[in-house]
Amino acid sequence: MKRIVLGLLAATAMVLPAFAADIQPAILYDLGGKFDKSFNEASYNGAEKFKTETGIAYVEFEVSNATQREQALRRFAEDGRNPIVMAGFSWADALDKIAAEFPDTKFAIIDMVVDKPNVRSVVYKEQEGSYLVGVMAAMASKSKKVGFIGGMDIPLIRKFGCGYVGGAKSAGATDVIQNMTGDTPAAWNDPAKGGEIAKTQIDQGADVIYAAAGGTGVGVLQAAADSGKLGIGVDSNQNGLQPGKVLTSMVKRVDVAVYNTFMDAKNDKFTGGINDLGLKEGGVDYAMDDNNKALVDDAMKTAVEKAKADIIAGTVKVHDYMSDNACPY
Repeated sequence: MKRIVLGLLAATAMVLPAFAADIQPAILYDLGGKFDKSFNEASYNGAEKFKTETGIAYVEFEVSNATQREQALRRFAEDGRNPIVMAGFSWADALDKIAAEFPDTKFAIIDMVVDKPNVRSVVYKEQEGSYLVGVMAAMASKSKKVGFIGGMDIPLIRKFGCGYVGGAKSAGATDVIQNMTGDTPAAWNDPAKGGEIAKTQIDQGADVIYAAAGGTGVGVLQAAADSGKLGIGVDSNQNGLQPGKVLTSMVKRVDVAVYNTFMDAKNDKFTGGINDLGLKEGGVDYAMDDNNKALVDDAMKTAVEKAKADIIAGTVKVHDYMSDNACPY
């Protein structure tokens, strides 16, 4: 009997470490779907990288309307999913409620701050990356008129636009034409309307257009390419959507936020609080690859790298629209 008990204890000791390291990660995407070629897809890529490296599967959910948020989040929490990542600021209200009800569950939200001890809030200095692509837009522009098309008209997207205006005007743009796609969540997934707005801006003289509009931006890039103009992508590297017609993309490393949350939970290193990621932290940047290298000459590369270094050093300060809901440029 003693031998059997010792054998059971040994077996238990072998099982416990593996069990202790076990996690059941989950991710909830925002409207527009996980294959939006932009924000949601970047989140998906981070989850996929984690799965590939660790062999640990995750569960996921794509909301089709706002009323599903609380129900979906609650279901994952009740099912023991941990950690749970939410892509997008619109999850904040549901998370604020459910994080308090499930204090032992680790949550992360991207693009919003939810002040709970078990929540990691990942936000970005989008204005810094947008400033860089603004510099590039002005230098690539022949008309010195450039465009910005946002998705839903909210302060977060105005933050992208304001940084872009600052960078563009610093590099000689005389006019930045700005439009938003709409004031409801449908604005994130309307490529046809994005294309229409892009054509209107082109008719007004814009020859480089930056889209910060989720899936709507795919239509902006298409319209720019069809008109012989240049687009600028956002969030994910969208240079390959219209090879040779996308000047660059303002890359926002949402994938890293998802990957790090899953990995930190796996390694028992998860912490709550605010992660504010800019150029210095590698949270935002501009994208270079074979698809756009012919569009970026040495002078442009030198100028954008100087702007990047100056922002990191603090000698150039890019205004944050969300600090006062105003843009001074």
